[in-house]
Amino acid sequence: MRKAVLIPDSFKGTMSSAEVCHIMAEAIGRHFPDAEVVQLPVADGGEGTVEAFLAATGGERVAATVTGPFEGETIESFYGRLPDGSAVIEMAAAAGLPLVDGRQAPDRATTHGVGELMLAAARAGARHLIVGAGGSATNDLGLGAAAAVGVRFLDAAGAAFVPTGGTIDRIARIDTSGLDPDVAACRVTVMCDIDNPLAGERGAAHVFAPQKGASPDLVAELDRQLVVGAGLIERDLGVTIADVPGAGAAGGLAGGLLAFVGAELRQGIDVVLDAVDFETVLADADIVFTGEGKIDAQSLSGKVVVGVGRRAAPHGVPVIAVVGDIGDGFEPVHDEGVTAVFSINNLAIDFSRAKLRARQDMATTLDSILRFARALTR
Repeated sequence: MRKAVLIPDSFKGTMSSAEVCHIMAEAIGRHFPDAEVVQLPVADGGEGTVEAFLAATGGERVAATVTGPFEGETIESFYGRLPDGSAVIEMAAAAGLPLVDGRQAPDRATTHGVGELMLAAARAGARHLIVGAGGSATNDLGLGAAAAVGVRFLDAAGAAFVPTGGTIDRIARIDTSGLDPDVAACRVTVMCDIDNPLAGERGAAHVFAPQKGASPDLVAELDRQLVVGAGLIERDLGVTIADVPGAGAAGGLAGGLLAFVGAELRQGIDVVLDAVDFETVLADADIVFTGEGKIDAQSLSGKVVVGVGRRAAPHGVPVIAVVGDIGDGFEPVHDEGVTAVFSINNLAIDFSRAKLRARQDMATTLDSILRFARALTR
């Protein structure tokens, strides 16, 4: 083995993608000490996205004080500035679930701080904003973010206000004439690894709001509000977002950014692979190691492992997926460029116990794979 590329996702609740890379690299170093090892940690758009981009591409973390998940409070947040001048913003850094621990209220939570991060990055010179839409505490259709970048939402009396998930139906008119010119000049890409529409049974409220603290009655109300919001956007902006796949990501933030700043919604792994110039990295690689917490039929929707396999397949480079757990229906990943899948779950124990030994089990599994690889090269 002359060159190995490591590009895993995080293992939720156990290991960050950077930690997984480190364990993989150590194992390769023991068995193939002369091999070049390229580490490209990945995040899916939620918490840790900025750090993963910076670790993979370089750049710097930029501090910013913005509105927190509720209007009237400020928090210390950040975004990432990449070497090419692009900015990476993780919405979780301003409106994520960890920020509302014990205070979950998706009808009141706002993405206003996310828009403030976008505004800060654009005014600092970024012309490509990459927004990670994951881990949200909100259900406001991204209207808070839109308000932060200059869109005005007017009530029946003509007064401007910042809508939340529970007050979208107060909007009488949307005025986009004040959209900040620096933001308007930006290309905006939203990383969203789901294809859920804005509303309905598979929409933002019904699928995701319960984990944000919404009762069944509140879920129904939040869904109704999103439908109202989509109708207002279509009426005042002439943009239809209701049925766009992925528009429901992050409480509708993805759909809102599509409507207000012309954002492109893309699978997160493809955004990452483009940013690190994956095809160039892959050119002389002998093998790719990837992984995620669980692989199953849902992985085919474009999660990290399958995304890596699809991009590596045309180059004939084998892709080995090392995962926490293997679920039913995973087998089609082999038709998507994934050569083999190995689970690190070596004991029949539940997750609460398995996560405590995840690092050890990852190292043991990599050791076994690499011993076999070394035997084949003798």
